[in-house]
Amino acid sequence: MPPSTLLLLVRHGETPTTGTVLPGRAPDLHLSDRGRTQAERVAERLTGLPVTAIYSSPLERACETAGPTSAATGLEIIREPGLLECDFGEWTGRRIADLAALPEWKTVQSSPSTFRFPGGESFTEMQDRMVGALQGLCAAHPGGVVVCFSHADTIKAAVAHALGTTLDLFQRIMISPGSVSAVTFVDGQAASVPMVNSHSEPLSKLKP
Repeated sequence: MPPSTLLLLVRHGETPTTGTVLPGRAPDLHLSDRGRTQAERVAERLTGLPVTAIYSSPLERACETAGPTSAATGLEIIREPGLLECDFGEWTGRRIADLAALPEWKTVQSSPSTFRFPGGESFTEMQDRMVGALQGLCAAHPGGVVVCFSHADTIKAAVAHALGTTLDLFQRIMISPGSVSAVTFVDGQAASVPMVNSHSEPLSKLKP
């Protein structure tokens, strides 16, 4: 049997704007106190799991979430552009309440595969980028355990792809700050999803 590669997809911890602003790729957004606690909790939950590598979106909030895991494992954080947040273009930095009042918001929620952010990325491009990055990490670490620190929409898109779910339904997947989702890849087989949006249980049970 070909080796099974476990990818752990971690959403960054909370920031001062979580749930109120669409920060996108804007720089200099850091974790809140609660976000730092969530990052520590992720590292604790990894105890007993043989982590092979740590990758992170280059954005500060993701790298800061990866920090405690790097310290606990002794592994460096490798910045992977494929794990970046979606490029929200002209919507970057806008309040979610204001965006929700736009007619385009309905398309974002119900038909995201047809939507491109003004001056930014489409959801389809985002999913293709994220899935391609994860496939590359699997190829680089066959049979390993790879921890990937990323963002809500990118992780939702990756989980939807692994489940064989259409992108137009990916908004139904919940990915909360500091949560861990797991996707298992075996070359030549369909992916499996043993965990989604988990916050509490030890991750050692996922050992390949």
